[in-house]
Amino acid sequence: MDIQLSDSFNYKKLLRFTFPSIVMMVFTSIYMVVDGFFVSNFVGKVPFAAINFIVPILIILASIGMMFGSGGSALVSKTLGEGNEEKARNLFSLVVYTTIVFGIIIAVIAFLVIEPIVYLVGARGELLKNCVSYGKIILFAVPFYMILFEFQSFFVTAGKPNIGLITTVICGVTNIVLDILFMGVFSWGISGAAIATTISQIIGAVISVLYFCIPNNTALRLTKTKMDVKALLKSCSNGCSEFMNNISISIVGMLYNFQLMKYAGENGIAVYGVLMYVNTIFLSVFIGYSSGIAPVIGYNYGAKNHSELKRLLTKSFVIISIFAVIMFGMAEFFGGRLASIFVGYDSELLNMATKAFKIYSISFLFSGVAIYGSSFFTALNDGLTSALISFLRSLVFQIIAVIVFPMIFGINGIWFSVVAAEIIAVIMTVSFIIGKRKKYHYL
Repeated sequence: MDIQLSDSFNYKKLLRFTFPSIVMMVFTSIYMVVDGFFVSNFVGKVPFAAINFIVPILIILASIGMMFGSGGSALVSKTLGEGNEEKARNLFSLVVYTTIVFGIIIAVIAFLVIEPIVYLVGARGELLKNCVSYGKIILFAVPFYMILFEFQSFFVTAGKPNIGLITTVICGVTNIVLDILFMGVFSWGISGAAIATTISQIIGAVISVLYFCIPNNTALRLTKTKMDVKALLKSCSNGCSEFMNNISISIVGMLYNFQLMKYAGENGIAVYGVLMYVNTIFLSVFIGYSSGIAPVIGYNYGAKNHSELKRLLTKSFVIISIFAVIMFGMAEFFGGRLASIFVGYDSELLNMATKAFKIYSISFLFSGVAIYGSSFFTALNDGLTSALISFLRSLVFQIIAVIVFPMIFGINGIWFSVVAAEIIAVIMTVSFIIGKRKKYHYL
């Protein structure tokens, strides 16, 4: 029996409802990591460093899809909670169509300027060549990547997280198979990785759009709609935290690359790439849970069910805390083994990555709080607070730490900087939740 947004949620039902979103985000992270694994092991550490160098730029471009997805989902779920299904369908359609148009425009512009941008942030020689080769191909996938990210939120809002999970699995399997074929069999190198990713993103986006084009048993469907600038601006403000988070991560990633090039050269960038791949998988558990429960929060906020909001907040913090302890333990125990998957062929890189991961993994004890807090306020349609949490956590705190800590601790200071930033972010998030309790009546 399907779980409805209007249900009362205990721990078991919360985990059942959010499980597909968690698995979907973890699987998405894994198949994003697949490119790095195959490039590192089949092509070499310079192309591997090139992917890690350019990915922050590509994430900035694709983050608009996440902004419209999370922000639009919050608005649509609130509208459903208010009982207006027709308006919810119109808003849903408007957000999707707008994302498609923005995606095409952004991809075209980025294709024309990708080489000077990569050069500007410091890539030279073989690194520059590999960045451009990978980037120019994968930019074709940007509109589809945006749509796919967006529908991860909308499948949950429609009460069909399992469909989103199936779509993600299809994308992931396609990407893995094509990576093996293009790089392992055809030896297409870094271009093969880009082509495999592009094809998988196109398939996932097409499946998602088709599902909502045909009749289904959900409240959401793609229909004719009309321009509503106010609704689009509200979706953007709701989702600006997710947009800022991706922008911030990308900017910080470029700063990390700059610092690592200074302290450890290309080896440092390769090690950072390993950490980011593993970090993406671990944090996807928090992100998946937070995005999975967000429509439930938005629905109950729209329905003015304050007692359920209180229960959701309390139970979520318990679940996030348990996840944090488990992931820290796994990271400490499996850190060396995970690093060896990517750089086991190079003992110097493996040793550096293992030491870095022992420090970096401490951040998993704290990172879930701010991720959930930002998503919580997005679901309450409080885009400003959500954006502040994301902006301060992923940009301001990390920039300060990654500049200051290496001056004191050398290269280890770069890994410690993430831990420090997450601890400060926890204090800030809890302060916002306490400070806003009277406005939203969740405590």
